[in-house]
Amino acid sequence: MAAVAVVAIALGAVLAGGPETAGARGGGLELQRIGNFESPVYVAAAPGAGKLLFVVEQPGTVRLIRGGKVLKRPFLELRDRVRYGGEQGLLSIAFDPRYRKTRRLFVYYVNRDGDIRVDSLRAKGGDATRADRGSRRRLIEIAHPVNANHNGGQLQFGPDRMLYMGTGDGGGAGDASGNAQDPSSLLGKLLRVEPKAKRGYRIPASNPFADGGGRGEIYSLGLRNPYRFSFDRRTGDLWIGDVGQDAWEEVDHATDAEARGANFGWNLFEGDHPFEGDAGDPPPNYRPPVLEYSSRGGGCAITGGYVSRDRSLPALAGRYLYADFCIGEIRSLDAGAPNPGATDRATGLRVASPSSFGEGAGGRLYVVSLDGPVYRIRQR
Repeated sequence: MAAVAVVAIALGAVLAGGPETAGARGGGLELQRIGNFESPVYVAAAPGAGKLLFVVEQPGTVRLIRGGKVLKRPFLELRDRVRYGGEQGLLSIAFDPRYRKTRRLFVYYVNRDGDIRVDSLRAKGGDATRADRGSRRRLIEIAHPVNANHNGGQLQFGPDRMLYMGTGDGGGAGDASGNAQDPSSLLGKLLRVEPKAKRGYRIPASNPFADGGGRGEIYSLGLRNPYRFSFDRRTGDLWIGDVGQDAWEEVDHATDAEARGANFGWNLFEGDHPFEGDAGDPPPNYRPPVLEYSSRGGGCAITGGYVSRDRSLPALAGRYLYADFCIGEIRSLDAGAPNPGATDRATGLRVASPSSFGEGAGGRLYVVSLDGPVYRIRQR
């Protein structure tokens, strides 16, 4: 196996201190509470709309913060289309890189049938604080039969202006259907498409299976539940927090060239360890994680974050942030190091039930608690 940094997370210290609240401090950093919401799972900003911050609530609503105040009227209401509960719900939002001109956005959710659905919409022409529900069009729908868990959930435009989607392996345990390693399945993958101006999408010719051998939408495979992934806004590198089974949580990293056709190992490997016996030789284009940690330390699900490029956060410059949903400790590693996992360290900040990180205007960093609060990470 390749050399992978293994980090031990001490649960006892986290429980002793309790979750951080607004204004709590650690390592020269602090958390500033900017609002309280109903089961928030994501936060993002739109290009050209820097004064607005969009907060995704899992039951099916997108709310707005403007000038530090939460607006009463939601930006978008999709509760009637969303199946909510457990790992299901409205899970993320992404904005066209030319949003200032197109007013186009995309939402990722689990529909009433339990399937993964991505829709496109537009903001109302004369009102930047409202989405036009009448403009909603299906971009893609992926059948997710039998199990309610492992829906993935992340939408993100890459530096190439293509739309990336992270899908789970179909749920249950052990990927019994073998979706993650199956190039004919869209589950357990990182997908990459070019949305069309009116509806639908085009498969980029540079996708690894664009000419056959698998589904053309697939960019990377071998993922269990890549609930949160991101791109470094400076280098364009891909970072994935892939939720493990029972033993190992992992952080994956790849440049754009490395991510094309990359196989992150599941369900042959959990972390960099053979899953349920001898996995044999690694699959073609296998990329082991740059960091893994054992669930025996009290962890249950990694929440991937972002590489900090916020100039107001010198303590985190160039460091990738992540957390574990059950532990709540926010940790970071040096994204530019030859072995990033070896640089892992605690930030001194903790949040109860961290469901996501987010990136706002100017690279501002946010962390979301499923319990309700959304915080901005600040330097003291």
